[in-house]
Amino acid sequence: MNLLVCTLGASWAVVPEVFGFVAPATLDLYAHHPEQQRLDALREEHGLNPPDEVWLCTTGGVQTERSLARVREWWHLIGAPIPLRTWIAEGTDQLASQSECEHLRELTCRVVLHASERLSPTGQLILSLAGGRKTMSADLQSAGQLFGAHAWLHVVGPDPLPEEIARGATPHRFAAPLPAHLAGAITPMVVGRGNRSDLLDVKLDGFAVRGQRFPLPLAPTAPADDLAPQTTAVLRWPLPSDPAALLTRELDRRERESSRLLGNFLADLGASEHHENWRALYRLPPREIQRLRETPLRGCDEGWLDTLPKADLHRHLGGCLDLPAQIGVARAVWDATDPNGQARALDAVQPLLELAKQRLPWPLDWPEQYAGKQLDGTDRALRCAALLTQCEAAALEQNLYEITAPRIALKTRSPLGFAAYERPGELTGSAILTHPAALAPYAEALVAQARAEGLVYVELRGSPHKYRQHDPASFVDDLRLALQRAGALVTASQDSSPPAAPGAEPTGGGAPRFAFIWIIDRRQRGSIGQVVDHAVRAQARHDDFLVGLDLAGDEGTHAPEVLAGHFLPAFRNCLRMTIHAGEGEAAENIWQAAYHLHADRIGHGLSLAEHPRLRARFRDRDLCIELCPTSNREVVGFRDPAIAESSELPTYPLRTFIDHGVPVAICTDNPGISRTTVSRELITAARMGGSLSHWEALALIKQGFTHAFVSAAERETMLKQADQQLYRHLSERPAPDPAPPS
Repeated sequence: MNLLVCTLGASWAVVPEVFGFVAPATLDLYAHHPEQQRLDALREEHGLNPPDEVWLCTTGGVQTERSLARVREWWHLIGAPIPLRTWIAEGTDQLASQSECEHLRELTCRVVLHASERLSPTGQLILSLAGGRKTMSADLQSAGQLFGAHAWLHVVGPDPLPEEIARGATPHRFAAPLPAHLAGAITPMVVGRGNRSDLLDVKLDGFAVRGQRFPLPLAPTAPADDLAPQTTAVLRWPLPSDPAALLTRELDRRERESSRLLGNFLADLGASEHHENWRALYRLPPREIQRLRETPLRGCDEGWLDTLPKADLHRHLGGCLDLPAQIGVARAVWDATDPNGQARALDAVQPLLELAKQRLPWPLDWPEQYAGKQLDGTDRALRCAALLTQCEAAALEQNLYEITAPRIALKTRSPLGFAAYERPGELTGSAILTHPAALAPYAEALVAQARAEGLVYVELRGSPHKYRQHDPASFVDDLRLALQRAGALVTASQDSSPPAAPGAEPTGGGAPRFAFIWIIDRRQRGSIGQVVDHAVRAQARHDDFLVGLDLAGDEGTHAPEVLAGHFLPAFRNCLRMTIHAGEGEAAENIWQAAYHLHADRIGHGLSLAEHPRLRARFRDRDLCIELCPTSNREVVGFRDPAIAESSELPTYPLRTFIDHGVPVAICTDNPGISRTTVSRELITAARMGGSLSHWEALALIKQGFTHAFVSAAERETMLKQADQQLYRHLSERPAPDPAPPS
C-alpha cells in the first residue's frame, strides 16, 4: 500500500499537479513538459511509486466546498482510478482562530498517523506540501517529521501563473497532458523526507503512540459512477472534547520529555536482559527493538539467520560433512589410488556392496567388521572410499541415517547405544582423513560449508593422534595449510600466510576464520600426558590456530581430578580448556571439570540446570555452556514439539540457562551427522526450549563470539566487525515480521 496525502485549500489544481507527477502511468500530465527527462530522473532518484490511494485533509467552509467539487469532477474525468478519501475538520473555515488551527493540526496528525500504519512493509507515504494555507502545509510537514514520510512534494511556478492553470483552471484542463507551454510553467519538486521519531515507540505511562489509541474513521470513497461534483464523499471529523484524548497533546508531551523517555527505555531494556546484546542494536529505533523482542523465532526465519554473521564453538572435524561432501572427499581418495589398491578395497567390502545392490540393510556391526579402527589407516580409508563411491546414494542413506531413525534418545533407546548417534559419521573423519589425498578436499568442503552457513568464526575440534599416530602435530600443520589454501583465515594476521593454491579463493575480505581444538579422550588415561605434550608442541608453532584442548569420552571412566596432573604442561602454556561434561550425566562431573581442570567452557553441560549453586557459579565466572540442541535431542533425549516420538521426554534446559544468566553458545556438534546448521540449531533450540525471540537469538549469536578461544584483541575485532555487519544488515533488511499462526 502506497499513499499520497495532500492538504487542500483554494488552489485545488495542486492535487492533479502532484498526482500527475507521482502517477504518470495513470495521468501523464507532464508528457509535453520541456524537462520531462529531468522529472523522470527525479522520480527514479527518490524511488517514488504511484499511490494506491489519495487522502485529502482540509477545512470546512464554502471555499473548500468549491475546491472539493473541482477535485471531484477532475477525479471522475480521469476515471476515478484509485480510492480518493477526504477528511474535513468539522466547524473550521478560514483558520482565523487558535481553536481552528488546533483542530486542523489534530486532524492532520491523525491522518498521517493512520496513513503510516496502513502502509505495506515496502509501502511509501508521500506528502504534498503544495496545497492549502501555510499553516496546513506546516502541520503536514511536522506530522511527516514525526511519523515518517518517504518524500515531501511541492510544486512551484512563475508569478503570475498562466491564467489557464491558475484562477481559470478547469478540471478538463488537468484531465489530459498539458500543452508544453503550460506544463513548463509547473515545476514538481521533492523537498525532503521524514524519519519516524523514536519518541512515538517508547512507552510513556504504559503506552506507545498508535492509531488504535487515537482513532480516526476511514473516510468513504465516492462510487466511480457518481459524477455529480456536489456530492463529494467526505468524513467530517469533530475535535474530541477531552483534551487528554488529543494526539497533538501527547506528541507535545513526548517532545518535552524526550531525553528522559529514551534514557528510561534503554535503562529498562538493560535491566530486563540477562546478557548484553550487540552494541549497535541499541541504536536501532525503539520500535524495531520492541519488534525484535516480541517476535518469536520460527522455522521460517532460517533464511534470515543464514544472512547474519555467526560463530560455531563446538564442531567436530569428523562429523562436519554431509553425505554429498563425504562422497566428494572419497572420490578424491579413490582417484588417487592405484588399481591394485582399489581392487583390494573393493574385495574387502564386497559383501556390503552386494547387500546395497539388493537394497538390503548392512549388519549392525559393519563398521567394526569392514572399517574398524584395528585396520591400517590407509586400508581403512580406502574401504570407506570404496563404500562411498561404489554404493548408490539411497543405500548409503539407508545404512548411515535411516537405520537409526527416529534419532531420539539414542543413548538409551537404541540397542547400539551412543554408537547409533555416530553411525552417519562412520565413513568420514578419522576413517578417511588418514589418507593424504583426503585433507585438501575435506578442507575445501569445510570452508564452503562455513560460507554457506554465514559463519565468520569456526572452532573445529578433533584428535590428530588418531589421524597420524606417528606425528600428530604434523596433522595440525597440514590441516591449517589446507584450510588456508581453501580460502579460510587461520591466523589473526595474514602477513605470514603463504600464497593460496592455484584456483583457490584468496583469504581475507569475508573469509571465515578457523581455529582448532585438540580433543583428548579421558578413556585413554595412560596416553593423555603424551598427547598433551604433542598438543603443546603444536601450539608453539601455531598458537593462533591451535587454541585449546577438549577432554571428551565417556564421563564415567576417569574423573577430572584423577586426570588433572596430565594437563599441567597445557596449563603452563595457557592453553584454554573446554570439557565435555554433563551430557546426560550428573552435574558433579561439571563441577569437577570446572574446578579441577579450570574449564573455560563446558561442552553440553545439560545437567547444570539441576544444580542452582553451580549454575550461579558459572554465571559469576562467565563460564560458557556449549549447547548443541539437535545432538542433545538425539543422544540424551528432549521433548521437541516437531517430533511425536519425543513427547514424553523432558524439556530442554535452554530457558533455565538464559533466565539465570548463564552464558550459552548455540553450536552444531556434528552438523553432518545431525544434518544441521547454526541457524537450524537456533530454531531447534527455540522450539525445544519453549521459545526464543529474535532479540534473544541475536544475543545468543553474540555469545558465540564473546567466548571464542582467541586473544582478547582478536575477539574484540571480530565482535566489532560482526556488530557493524549486523547493524547494517538489520537497518537495510529488518528481521521478518511474525509468521501468521498456522
